[in-house]
Amino acid sequence: MEDPIPGEFMATVLDLLHRKGHQVHTISRADRVVDAAGLMNQHGVGGLVVTDDQGRVVGMFTERDVLRRVVGQGRDPATTLVAEVMTGEILACVPETTLEECAAVMTAKRVRHLPVLGSGGLSGIVTIGDLLAYQVDDQRTTIQYLTSLVYENR
Repeated sequence: MEDPIPGEFMATVLDLLHRKGHQVHTISRADRVVDAAGLMNQHGVGGLVVTDDQGRVVGMFTERDVLRRVVGQGRDPATTLVAEVMTGEILACVPETTLEECAAVMTAKRVRHLPVLGSGGLSGIVTIGDLLAYQVDDQRTTIQYLTSLVYENR
């Protein structure tokens, strides 16, 4: 029986998280914007998952929020709370969601971050960059596989 061509199965969020890890950077909605921006800079990320006192996901705080709702409105990041400027209506996915579904949602809704909600709560995050990196790696693997088929059958 031949090996399946890489990429023929529908990759899921869980597959992606196995490659990249489950680390998620969070912030409390009671924290200040300046602290959120510092945390994003420290970790080199473009967004933070906002949680409440019980650790439940209540929103996202992204670079777009800083630009539109803080800088664009002339707010002071040292006194503005994350809760005042975060995106409260969040989209999320589950580990079984296919990467194609994630890409479609992110494109249609113009979001760059999808928290992953598992049975135990927040279990990861998928970014548009993660999807692109996964796709590039998958295509590289397919090319290597097809190249080996061509040269082995000569």
